Amino acid sequence: MLEYKKLSKTYPDGTEALRNVSFEVEEGEFLVIIGLSGSGKSTLLRCTNRLIDPTGGSILWDDTDIAAAGPKELRPIRRKIGMVFQHFNLVKRLSVFNNVLSGRLGYVSNSTSFLYKFPKKDQEKAHKAIKRVGLTEQTWKRASDLSGGQQQRVGIARALMQEPRIILADEPVASLDPVLAHTILGYLEQLNKEDGITVICSLHYLDLVQRYATRVIGLRDGEVVYRGTGEDIRRMTDKEFKEIYGEEAERVSAGPTELSTGGEA
Repeated sequence: MLEYKKLSKTYPDGTEALRNVSFEVEEGEFLVIIGLSGSGKSTLLRCTNRLIDPTGGSILWDDTDIAAAGPKELRPIRRKIGMVFQHFNLVKRLSVFNNVLSGRLGYVSNSTSFLYKFPKKDQEKAHKAIKRVGLTEQTWKRASDLSGGQQQRVGIARALMQEPRIILADEPVASLDPVLAHTILGYLEQLNKEDGITVICSLHYLDLVQRYATRVIGLRDGEVVYRGTGEDIRRMTDKEFKEIYGEEAERVSAGPTELSTGGEA
């Protein structure tokens, strides 16, 4: 179980991105974080693997406080937490194969990673990960030659290379059309259900939330204002909706684009 206890983050300019955020994530959940741009969704995810250092509170996992972990403790923790980014974060000049292999960087020496001379078992693992996301025919293409949906699948394969127990997905479908959004979330759901990988994903489209989430946390101004399930989203009242998205927000019973309420957090 992953437990956030009074987690806070204040940036140098004084912005309070997170304020005493507390909730638990059970192993094997597909937890979705919702909220407006600036609500703290991305900050929360990035504090979880310490891409950002929190300024208060704790993140407890396997009797270790991730928020307080030093460099030596943090390295093995990060190996088990994969990350899928909104804008893919691929090395565009490298092949799909080498981008996926980079998911093993936390397991090899600096000299091995610099020369991309990974062990044969890691190379075999990369081919399997690429096949799993349906990109075998693209293995030796440069990442820059792929579509957005294909690049995000490379990002998922790269995360899978870490043999993660948790995957953090920061607005993974924000730049994709609705059909591709379901494809990407379908791969994440597959890893969640078949491999038992816990997924913590930030999303805007409420139809996607109710389709994929086992549980939902709503943030507003850095605070938890909603707790529910994917099924609860279907029954969300106007009052609950406005508590998350503000009094000026309007609900539209239509496609996913019209259910969107903001941009990247």
